[in-house]
Order: sequence, then structure tokens, then C-alpha cells
Amino acid sequence: MEGFFITFEGPEGAGKTTQVKMLEPWLAAKQRSCRITREPGGTPLAEKIRNVVKHYNDSSEPVCDKAELLLFAASRAQHVHHLIRRELREGHVVICDRFTDSTLAYQGYARNGDIEFIESLNNYAVEGLVPDLTLLLDLPPANGRMRISYRPETSGMHDRLEAESLTFHEKVRQGYLTLAQKYPERIRVIDAARTPEAIHADITRILEEHYEF
Repeated sequence: MEGFFITFEGPEGAGKTTQVKMLEPWLAAKQRSCRITREPGGTPLAEKIRNVVKHYNDSSEPVCDKAELLLFAASRAQHVHHLIRRELREGHVVICDRFTDSTLAYQGYARNGDIEFIESLNNYAVEGLVPDLTLLLDLPPANGRMRISYRPETSGMHDRLEAESLTFHEKVRQGYLTLAQKYPERIRVIDAARTPEAIHADITRILEEHYEF
């Protein structure tokens, strides 16, 4: 059986992690083994890069935009080389919380980066790997920020990207929607303002009707 690569994307607080957790047992009931992973991160080295890019906060040497972009690319290259491709070769469903579209939305559209260059950098880092399906959980940033504020694990503390302005996160959302228009066959937009159960029902319907799960 061939592997299948699913990525979850969306603004902060859209519920990606919840949906990933709900999808795993559904796939198990379909006799499909899966590997859940995330970006940045996924391997020991990539997780170390994640800690730097999300939590480094030295005001005397802030992370510049170019360094941020390249750190994400370095983490992704490790992740794809040492984990994702192996799991796909073994026939597993790989579910990744964020992937290349995040870099385009955050470092590209929101930070006014060079979209063409970022697409080339992404392609170089992943050696041409493209998700079979991207589930974009769409949510207004103000709603997402409110959800994040209630997370017990954050207790009011946010990482570098979560702490960006509401204007920044509006640009992220619009960047995602632009990508969805550009790649409609791969990216499915799902209204994330509803209950987790309603969102999960949409996701499983997409998998059953369009990908024969």
C-alpha cells in the first residue's frame, strides 16, 4: 500500500492539533497506520531548531526575518530526509501539523518575503515532496487569539509567532486563502469556527469521497 501525506494548516488557534488527534483513531479503524509529526520539528535536530525559532527571545540579538526563514527550511530538510520520506516509503499515512504552506503564509505573505524565492527554498528543502492533501482550517485571527488565551499550557505566555500583532495574523490568514486559490486540488478550506466534531466530519468526508479511505 502506498503512503499518503496529509498536512494541516491554519492560523494560530484554528484547532489543528485537536483535529490531528481525532483523525488518528479514525484512520486506525480504516486499517491505515499513521505517523503524526509536526513542523518545525519532527526529529531530534529539527526539534532543537524549533526551540530556537519559536522561543529565542534575546532583545540584544532578535531573530531577523532571513534567519527565521532559513531556520524553518533547515528544520524541514532534516524532517523530510530522516522521517517523512521513510514513513511514506513504508506505506504509512503521515499527518503533519504544518508544512511548506506555513512558511509561505508566515515568512512570505505576512513578512512580505519573496514568494518566488520561498517556493524555491521550500522545494529545495523537501526535494520536491508535495502533500497529497492539505487541510486548511480557516479561522479569523481574533477568534484564534481568544482560543489561545484559554489554553492551560500557555498560561498567557506565547511563542514569537503567536505574539505577533493581529495585523500580522490577518496577513497570515489571507496568505493561506491565496494559496488555497492557487492550489485548489490540494488545499481544502474548512470552516474552523465550528465544533471539533463538525470539523472532523468534514475532514473524514473529504477523505472518503475524494481519496477512497
